[in-house]
Amino acid sequence: MEKISVVITDDDALIVSLLENYLQTCPDIEVSFTATSGEELFQKLVDTGTVPNIILLDLRMNGMDGIAVAERLKSDFPTVRTIVISSHYQRAFTGFMLKTGVAAFLPKGVSPIELTDIIRTVQRQGYYFKDEQLDALREQISGKAPRPVCQQEDLLSDREIEVLRLICLQKTAKEIGDELYITQRTAEGHKNNLFAKTGAKNIAGLVIYAIQNNVIKIEDLPLIQ
Repeated sequence: MEKISVVITDDDALIVSLLENYLQTCPDIEVSFTATSGEELFQKLVDTGTVPNIILLDLRMNGMDGIAVAERLKSDFPTVRTIVISSHYQRAFTGFMLKTGVAAFLPKGVSPIELTDIIRTVQRQGYYFKDEQLDALREQISGKAPRPVCQQEDLLSDREIEVLRLICLQKTAKEIGDELYITQRTAEGHKNNLFAKTGAKNIAGLVIYAIQNNVIKIEDLPLIQ
């Protein structure tokens, strides 16, 4: 079984040490390295040539703050999924965090067991929402989101809409293929078309697009309890 590679970035050395020691006990997770600042993180990414699956990131750090780090990760390392863990957690920040490219936003009081479950969920489906965050997104979308205006050539086909909905339901390309009686390769092709047409950079972006365009309702999204 291929392990989930994780990098921890936090300027609290004690938290980094405790979290690293705990994650190293999980058979399916490995900590590639740790960093105490955004600057050190990017230097190590370059020096080691390591591109981890997931980066655990503090929001407030000396030098580059977590927002600046997440924005640069989204631009320079788009395949990396970022989980922000912060003592400055507020559910109202969820929409902004997702727009910044963050895959999950958690309070620093999250338990280690819950965190490992969330890491696995983000690795599997690309994002993680808490119930209260879904409520915040619902409020933000209903009150502020502009009505989309699509040109004819940008409209999704019926098949692409089916694939998009199944992606939101955490289905893999193989599962999508089996359900729609198409090959896994064809399902992957539809997913790539969805990225191109919607402008989304990752699965979380596709989910947001699907919600905004009424492909799926927030309450229909699967959640980890």
